[in-house]
Amino acid sequence: MSDIDIRTTGRAGRITLTRPHALNAMTYDMCMAIDTALRNWREDDEIDLIILDAEGEKAFCAGGDIAELYETGTKSDFSYGQKFWRDEYRLNALIFEYPKPVISFLQGFAMGGGVGIGCHGSHRVVGESAKIAMPECSIGLVPDVGGSLMLALAPGHAGEFLGTTGYRMGPADAIYAGFADLFIPQSQWSDLIELLEASGNAELLADHAGTPPVGELANLQAQIDQHFSGDTLGDVLNSLHSDDNEFSAKTLGMLRKNAPLSVACTIEILHRLRSPSLTIRRALEMEYRFTHRAMEHGDFLEGIRAQIIDKDRNPNWQFPDMNVPLVAVSKMLQPLGADALTFEED
Repeated sequence: MSDIDIRTTGRAGRITLTRPHALNAMTYDMCMAIDTALRNWREDDEIDLIILDAEGEKAFCAGGDIAELYETGTKSDFSYGQKFWRDEYRLNALIFEYPKPVISFLQGFAMGGGVGIGCHGSHRVVGESAKIAMPECSIGLVPDVGGSLMLALAPGHAGEFLGTTGYRMGPADAIYAGFADLFIPQSQWSDLIELLEASGNAELLADHAGTPPVGELANLQAQIDQHFSGDTLGDVLNSLHSDDNEFSAKTLGMLRKNAPLSVACTIEILHRLRSPSLTIRRALEMEYRFTHRAMEHGDFLEGIRAQIIDKDRNPNWQFPDMNVPLVAVSKMLQPLGADALTFEED
């Protein structure tokens, strides 16, 4: 497959995304190829660890390839998208629960689906160019691919801020928020990967870790907690409107670009997930409640039209005044019954 290179080298299972022209966006076929390889290597005693990386300087993976999702959805065929998300989420859980070390090397953009494959492994390496974000609300989705798990576990209410605004995290911010583990300069990656392949020893990574460039998120934490501690989108907006400063103005500007229903549901999802019983499967099941309905009842198709297809950047969102009724949130997040996400292996 020309979009992905899957092979074994030494003691390592190797997965390299090879679509740099498309910012390594994940197609359904790529997702399924990774899933198959991981299931095979899981039982292979010759493979000690997995290494995920990508070609190109601009992106590890900028997200999912949504062209086909849009094409099918606009024809009222919602089943393709539901199948795509269901199988992608199962892969996200497989990576998170994998019994062998999964090492990812993240350069440039890692967003959406890129977070789903790159930020659930045991050893997540970021370089100086890393820009990690969950921008799903800008296209009428919610932070998914298991991203809600990391957002729920992020310091204070950073999860609400990151998930509703799509704020881009540099390497220090990504480590601070729990989306990455180690900073290693990108100039060292090639030699380090060869060492990992030869040794099968993931612990070598710690010897190469350095100090990332200074981030911004930790310094914003107090203001984030002040404004994002409310129960609903309305609470957040009221708090931001009451504070006349640069942070509030910038944050309101970011929120206004996004789908109000998605923003409101993101906040609710994180509140529901924060409990001692939080698991990757619970997070993915909650996300799937929204994405299963996103084409027919949400703003996903309109978001893709405005951002990707027509590029007019002028989406016609539901609830444009940002006053999202609680019942609308509840409808998007109610259990799916027989359509609920499950994790049985075929």
